[in-house]
Amino acid sequence: MEEKLDKESFFIDQFIDSKYIGDDGAVVGKYVYSMDAFFENVHFKKEWMSIRQIAHKAMLVNISDAIAMNAVPKYALLSVAIPKEFTKEQLIELGKGFNDIAKEYDLEIIGGDTISNIKLDISVTIVSYTTNPIYRTGLNQGDLLCYTGSLGSVKKDLDLLLDGKKISPDSKFIRPQLKGKFFYEIFPFVTSAMDISDGLFFECERLSKANGVGFDFLKDIPKEVGCSGEEYELLFSIDKKDQAKVESIAKEQNIEVSFFAQAIKGSFQSPCKAHHF
Repeated sequence: MEEKLDKESFFIDQFIDSKYIGDDGAVVGKYVYSMDAFFENVHFKKEWMSIRQIAHKAMLVNISDAIAMNAVPKYALLSVAIPKEFTKEQLIELGKGFNDIAKEYDLEIIGGDTISNIKLDISVTIVSYTTNPIYRTGLNQGDLLCYTGSLGSVKKDLDLLLDGKKISPDSKFIRPQLKGKFFYEIFPFVTSAMDISDGLFFECERLSKANGVGFDFLKDIPKEVGCSGEEYELLFSIDKKDQAKVESIAKEQNIEVSFFAQAIKGSFQSPCKAHHF
């Protein structure tokens, strides 16, 4: 039987000449450049979220990448494919949504592009500033792996939506709960990091490949939790000696943290199905 092609990895491998590819964003000097797509019928359906909520999430999932690299968002470029039937009121709501998040994170929308389309497709590029970037590489054998918050609720809510049911407007599927303040404080102790966009197990596989390590799981993580995508929690590693310091900062900020694995010799492969391919 022919091996199933990992289209995402295969396509990215076409650009291996660039030293900047392989993280949540590309670090060039003291700036981090990151971009994410947020497409109708791939990432959302308009009946699931308001226009304003769609714009909120499109911005937040990109800001999440910046935070995971210890970078502070400064500027945003928007590419928006707008359905022909969109009304003036809908365009106002879309603009309000982008501006809400820009104001919340003190960043400036500096341009982009708009085109007509049969559905709403959004791409956001975030330009962020950092003097101490955190990469996916840097994870050493013996380091502890941790994630913020709780995992699994997004998959449950997505399943409800796909079944035609309603979910709470406070759902992390509707509005990711980013932990920027926490991460900016713990970064001196972090050896590697990324955000959880495709699910904990997928991100662990990426860390495994990037660092040539495997993982000894310290607790059982059900598949429905480890495969839950679009959580946008932080996944990071630290030296074991710094665990108490990180836990203390988490307690001060009322942030839930879970130390769930230790890096060991070996490799790790995700048991989850790909989300978009």
